[in-house]
Amino acid sequence: MNKQVEANLSMVVSKALGGLNMNALKYLLPLWIAPVTGVTFRLVFGAAAFWLIDIFCKPENSTTRQKWQLFMLGALGIYGYMFFYLLGISKTTPVSSSIFVSLEPIWVFVIAVLFYKEKVTWMKVLGIGMGLGGAILCISTQPSDDLASNAPLGNLMCLVSSLVYAVYLVLSNRLLKGVGNMTMLKYTFLGAAVMAVIVNTIYGFDAPILRMSLFSTPMLVLLFVLVFPTTISYLLLPLGLKYLKTTLVAIYGYLILIVATVTSFILGQDRFSWTQLAAIVLICASVYLVEVAESKSEKQIISKSR
Repeated sequence: MNKQVEANLSMVVSKALGGLNMNALKYLLPLWIAPVTGVTFRLVFGAAAFWLIDIFCKPENSTTRQKWQLFMLGALGIYGYMFFYLLGISKTTPVSSSIFVSLEPIWVFVIAVLFYKEKVTWMKVLGIGMGLGGAILCISTQPSDDLASNAPLGNLMCLVSSLVYAVYLVLSNRLLKGVGNMTMLKYTFLGAAVMAVIVNTIYGFDAPILRMSLFSTPMLVLLFVLVFPTTISYLLLPLGLKYLKTTLVAIYGYLILIVATVTSFILGQDRFSWTQLAAIVLICASVYLVEVAESKSEKQIISKSR
């Protein structure tokens, strides 16, 4: 199996777990565990798991500067993403939160334009406008109810989370060219875990789930989140980042949207909404314009020039 196939398969599994993660977190937050405490659980567990796994892996070379860069990337990027993500999903529904995850390719392109002089075309501008329109539609029209305690605020936090994660994708893609996968995971999660402990100390620790039996439903759901979406999903992510384009990795975020939507309706964690459907259509069309249609157009121009 070549690296491209492995990379694509790793993204399928990673993003499918990411979709289930949204439903699992919605079940846990904030009844069984406070969002800020949940972030600390995930990051400390992930950091410990990656440092333990690295004992059995081949040693990787890296400089002290690279390790500090990864540490800071984790403290700001991974922690910032999870902080806003868990706070957001505790206040909105899994489907709405996954809509904003799907905006990541748009943010990746905007970052590339602002900092790496990516070419701007009318198709990409139209796509960005449609994507932002879908996000605004979701934020402004979803009401707060028994399934979403504060939908507008939760959606806004998920929007910020997707932007932070896009920055993480761009920066980690560049740093990965000089360091190994396990080195990146070890030091980014270590930085994120340290930041999580500091913030949690300020906010206070709140986890009623720890009074439950190990085999209770809430505890089993928490263990699923810690082992699969947190550890296994992130173990697979560097493979995709190293061998696939950053924008393609971000497009795989649609699997999160599909899995989270189907699971939400099965579990009764969301209700059908025409505005949500319209937002999904707008954002899917926006990513198509920004990535797929534009790449096809460029290939046609190249083929004609030959």
